[in-house]
Amino acid sequence: MQFPESWLREFCNPPLTSQELADKLTMAGLEVEERVPVAPPFSNIVIGAIVAAEQHPNADRLRVCQVDIGQGEPLQIVCGAPNARVGIKIPAALVGAELPPGEDGKPFKIGKGKLRGVESFGMLCSARELKLSEENAGLLELPDDAPVGQSIRDYLKLDDQLFTLKLTPNLAHCLSVHGIARELAALTGAPLKAPTFPTLAPQIADTLPVEVQAPDLCGRFAGRVIKGINPQAQTPAWMVERLARCGQRSVSALVDISNYVMFELGRPSHIFDLDKIQGGLQVRWGRAGEQLKLLNGNTVTLDGNVGVIADSQAVESLAGIMGGDATAVGDETRNVFVEAAFWWPKAIAGRSRRYNFSTDAGHRFERGVDPQRIVEHLERISELVVRICGGEVGPVVDQVINVPTPKPVTLRVARACKVIGMALTQQQCADALRSLSLPVTEAEGTVTVTPPSFRFDLQIEEDLIEEVARVIGYENLPHTPPQAPVTAQIRPERQRGPFAVRRQLALQGYQETINFSFVEERWESDYAGNADPIKLLNPIASQLSVMRSSLLGSLLNVLKFNTDRKAARVRVFELGRVFRKDASVIDSETTVAGFDQPMRVAALAWGEAEQQQWGLPARAVDFFDVKGDVEALLAPRVLTFEVAEHPAMHPGRCARVLLDGVAIGFVGELHPRWRQAEGWQQAPVLFELDLPAVLARDVVQAQPVPRHQPVERDLAVVVAESVSHAALMAAIRGSDAQGWLKSAVLFDVYRPKKGAELAGMSADEKSLAVRLTLERTDATLTEQEIDGVVQAALAALQQQVGARLR
Repeated sequence: MQFPESWLREFCNPPLTSQELADKLTMAGLEVEERVPVAPPFSNIVIGAIVAAEQHPNADRLRVCQVDIGQGEPLQIVCGAPNARVGIKIPAALVGAELPPGEDGKPFKIGKGKLRGVESFGMLCSARELKLSEENAGLLELPDDAPVGQSIRDYLKLDDQLFTLKLTPNLAHCLSVHGIARELAALTGAPLKAPTFPTLAPQIADTLPVEVQAPDLCGRFAGRVIKGINPQAQTPAWMVERLARCGQRSVSALVDISNYVMFELGRPSHIFDLDKIQGGLQVRWGRAGEQLKLLNGNTVTLDGNVGVIADSQAVESLAGIMGGDATAVGDETRNVFVEAAFWWPKAIAGRSRRYNFSTDAGHRFERGVDPQRIVEHLERISELVVRICGGEVGPVVDQVINVPTPKPVTLRVARACKVIGMALTQQQCADALRSLSLPVTEAEGTVTVTPPSFRFDLQIEEDLIEEVARVIGYENLPHTPPQAPVTAQIRPERQRGPFAVRRQLALQGYQETINFSFVEERWESDYAGNADPIKLLNPIASQLSVMRSSLLGSLLNVLKFNTDRKAARVRVFELGRVFRKDASVIDSETTVAGFDQPMRVAALAWGEAEQQQWGLPARAVDFFDVKGDVEALLAPRVLTFEVAEHPAMHPGRCARVLLDGVAIGFVGELHPRWRQAEGWQQAPVLFELDLPAVLARDVVQAQPVPRHQPVERDLAVVVAESVSHAALMAAIRGSDAQGWLKSAVLFDVYRPKKGAELAGMSADEKSLAVRLTLERTDATLTEQEIDGVVQAALAALQQQVGARLR
């Protein structure tokens, strides 16, 4: 929330500097996110009055102005603004003045000069040149009563500070200047100026019938008719200024009054054009299929979960969120109906987000707005309407249907001392709560508070403890070191850290991404085959409604984001937690009963296999590139791969990854169905592995340098086309009974061309050439021993994969 310091000090003015005030609010939980002056620094700019203006003799667009600055003789200033005319008062920068810094960061200095041969002793300024707004249509025109010669900074209060607070959801009572002043009075002991609400005597008897049909939507509804207003009335400059300093632009007098009271007292309201309402009003839940064109121009389709205000013909407003275009006030409005109501927070929360917008009114109502002071606030709105726009007021019609009943909350002083971590007396706790305008009753060792109507956040004992801590000041809490020893956990030598995995993937050309753990429900069914995902009770967005059980959906979403922006090559990875239901999991310090939360590492590659370069021909990344990345990630541990199926992957180009015979994940191309759905011409290749298996590693052991020469032998065998590389290698390694086989590497694959089969090879066969490296540590291998190993390998190949020597 943004507001000017001067407005806050009208309600409560403690003897603190702006910085001390900001620190006091921050340490009480009202974090001051930003504090900036209303205008950037500039000097020697005063209020001037143009007393004469003549056409420049040598320029059609320039005028030679005589400007009274309160120093006797007027100054001659040449000006090109289209609105430079006799009688207006404007900011005049004198010789030696410094205007706000430009794009180069340096202030612009004004000196004596000549424009087309005519001397000029200063400069007349626009609002944009003073960095007060983006308005650049001409000179900044000031009110007729502006004192000539006074500094423009003093007159416009440009040294005022703008405070921006970052409020937590439980501080709804601070979403107004008066609410913040009430907190400030409690924190500093400075007196709080209570606002006054003069009651307007009805001048007409007109009322508008209102029927509240949904007490679970609206607990109290008040309204009043005002007739004969002037819709062309100008919003007073002081109100426009305050609204602007709250970040709200001026629209019209009626709209500005409604916004002003919302910022002043935290009371959102709505003003209807009375003549556009058909019959009376109904406050009810929406009906499926109803539509409403809002003030922002959007047309929304309603359902039974959205509250509305309707007349006898159509829906006219989204309850507590935004009014409709059909009954909006305009230049022709003469009669209005002013509405102020209490909307139940649960009935408003999340409604605007489903239509992809938010409003200041909805932001307040979904956190809770005081239901008891509706009539007083309505009187304040009415008084401003009559003062600014004129008109005659009717009686206030107030319906109290279903307002919250406050429930007392008891604070145990001993418990407060334990939670806050400092010794407190009962008197200190009671005084702190009373300073916040909370009604307090005391008993032995306890303090009981009945929450006032503007405090929706006081429901349990911890809420009162927090209030006591806020009033005391977080900066005054003692610094107590932990009593228990803090011992860092030492990672086992057989395990590397997650950062090492991140670094290795980065060295392999992947970039890390960090994604939400909540995803679209469609991703779970399409990419993880999970028909029963963990659903969120209160998702941050309607589409992000479930917890992910796979990282693949998140990576595919990242790929989609990049390809939509014409990225030609994408290689990304993520280390993250996934979530799935598992009845075997029990409660512990790191687990929640019924839910498994393992860590995974996943990566995706799409586009060309290598960055564009002259040394290698361009080719698309394929399954074997990513399979190699997986092997490199776990090297020197040896992986095996077996044909498998995965919901997200191509049924013929997917493999299960096994480590020491245990499945740890999958690698494969994206399923053609999902590739076509996203419009990709090339299929991305993905893998997802259990992170603990990736982190595990063998402890390095020193080995002596071999004393004997290794021996190499090549084997070429003919096998069926269906025989895999993994089956071939498993047969060879399984034949090594003596442990002399150090490595076996496939170095050639030959398939005869169709119609040109070699003798002894059919079209459904292939030839595989393997190089065996043999070594004995205690002696030199003899030819007989070498032949024994080779023959054992051939026998195993023949028996296990049906191979024959080529």
